[in-house]
Amino acid sequence: MPEVGILIVDDDVASQRALKNVLDSEGWRVRIVPEVSQALMELATGTWNLTIVNIALADVRGPLFAILKELTEAEPVDPQAEGEPPPKRIRALFLVPVARAREAQPILEREGLPYSLKPYHLHDFLEKVSELLVEAGAIAEPIRSIGGFGAAKRRRRNTNFSRDTRRGTMFATREDYQMTDEEMSEYEREEEEGRKKREKELHDMKDRGGHS
Repeated sequence: MPEVGILIVDDDVASQRALKNVLDSEGWRVRIVPEVSQALMELATGTWNLTIVNIALADVRGPLFAILKELTEAEPVDPQAEGEPPPKRIRALFLVPVARAREAQPILEREGLPYSLKPYHLHDFLEKVSELLVEAGAIAEPIRSIGGFGAAKRRRRNTNFSRDTRRGTMFATREDYQMTDEEMSEYEREEEEGRKKREKELHDMKDRGGHS
């Protein structure tokens, strides 16, 4: 299966960090852009399977919303042959802050476009993301359990990946997946150590290549 590419369009730093942590943990390629103009350029490349966009940034009357609606409604170019993976298409998931729900929610529902209200449950969010990736032909089947959260997650499967919403997280509390502040800090530390290790390995490989 080709690499999964997810484009995040959001200018909220807390949301950016939470989304990237969660999606990176699944091994997907993630890029964050905070401006509509950057998002439009990225969509033009045709390299993304899913775009996750903050509706407050996109604006239901703006060009990004119109383009995403057109892309998600478009039929795949090539018909699916029996026994072959579904043709690639772009899907979109709109993030709707509670303050914008009254305006945006009726429009999204009328247009039949998928959305998630913020804050929301991590498990539900990942399920929705994976279902859209299946529709996009990027993965074979949807995710039904959360994986990839390192030692902290393995030690406590019945924990919630969340912190107080007043601290800016996009994830609401869910009884089965709650993480304490200490576990969240450990998870972030593990992620940072993993990143440094990968960078060191890459640097060592380049050094060996240069001296061969």
